Amino acid sequence: MNTSEGRRWRERLARRRFLAPLAFLGPGLIAANAGNDAGGIATYASAGSEFVYRTLFVMVLVTIALVVVQEMAARLGAFTGEGLVALIRENFSLRVATFAVACLIVANVGLVVSEFAGIGAAMELFGVSRYLAVPLAAVVLWALVVFGSYRYAERLFLLLSLVFIAYPVAAVLGRPRWGEVASNAVVPHFVGSQRFLFLVVALIGTTITPYMQLYQAAAVADKGIGPDDYPAERLDAVTGSIFANLISMCIIISTAATIGGSGPLDSAADAARALRPVVGDAAQALFGVGLLGASMLAGAIVPLSTAYAISEAVGVERSVSRRFSEARLFIGLFTAQIIVGAAIALAPGNLISLLLNMQFLNGLITPVLLTFMLIMANRRSVLGDAANTPRFRRVATVCVGTVGTLALVVLVQTLLGVA
Repeated sequence: MNTSEGRRWRERLARRRFLAPLAFLGPGLIAANAGNDAGGIATYASAGSEFVYRTLFVMVLVTIALVVVQEMAARLGAFTGEGLVALIRENFSLRVATFAVACLIVANVGLVVSEFAGIGAAMELFGVSRYLAVPLAAVVLWALVVFGSYRYAERLFLLLSLVFIAYPVAAVLGRPRWGEVASNAVVPHFVGSQRFLFLVVALIGTTITPYMQLYQAAAVADKGIGPDDYPAERLDAVTGSIFANLISMCIIISTAATIGGSGPLDSAADAARALRPVVGDAAQALFGVGLLGASMLAGAIVPLSTAYAISEAVGVERSVSRRFSEARLFIGLFTAQIIVGAAIALAPGNLISLLLNMQFLNGLITPVLLTFMLIMANRRSVLGDAANTPRFRRVATVCVGTVGTLALVVLVQTLLGVA
């Protein structure tokens, strides 16, 4: 091999090594960004409008927890080749797996409705009736997932993730007090009220959502990512989680900088107003594009996670790449959720309260799935040498325990009617 040929060969090899991790980008970035859905945007916007920057410290802590749990979900999928519900069924019992699936269905049914409600609200900002936009979006999402392969669907989901760039732009244009932003991000500024605690649990519920972990593990397995590929997939899970929560914090910052302290939001238009700092009517366009893309992304991911979970629980074929004849239950479940979610979302009325309450419900259900996931990730019988190290186990236990404790406190307060 002459000198020029050798140089070209080394350049190709170096380029291949550099691009190799990018081939595994997808499940982590998609799963984390799906948390910034219609309900997530409503929750983050409400946090900024009610408590200005005070929830930013919570979001920093939640980011750490999100990285921990999404990494565990990806590791379980890569080293076992199974989704979380299949692993729960194998390592606990069918009854326990059924309980986990029941919790997921309760949360996800409302979430699918909220995603289509978000699509309707976004299109109404552009003057398009929800009665036209929602059915059309349902058909488009269904067709793209059912008639495409996993690779095709993943590219679509990654493309939809680009819309979140609208929110950092809005945060900068809002001209927030950056010193105050930094202070609230590193120093706790909590408020001693039930409403603040409720919102904290809702923030956790929309940021660390059961369907995100279920989709993460199932998508890693569906993509065929194994132990040898895991370092790149771990990078995907970690960077995806951090990127998604930076977007979440930008939504809080943009809302706080413009309508901070004004109280709870009543409509999607109120949230759109948060993006009207110095760009005038373009604020609604930014909000509309962001909300539409986010709702479309989660509108596919949420029903997919339910379809994966139920199919895993009963042990049948589940893959986006399969035909209907090969995965009848999987595709049938996805189709049914799309139809039901779109139909309910067409009901008249303000759905902001529904979005917030669904995130709160997710906050109560999340500790259940996280506990199962933590136990399995700790077991060498499940992951072998890839099981949680003692240090990681302690960090993960603190994360799961904190989420569970907060959820329990707010649940008790709600049941007792404590103000």
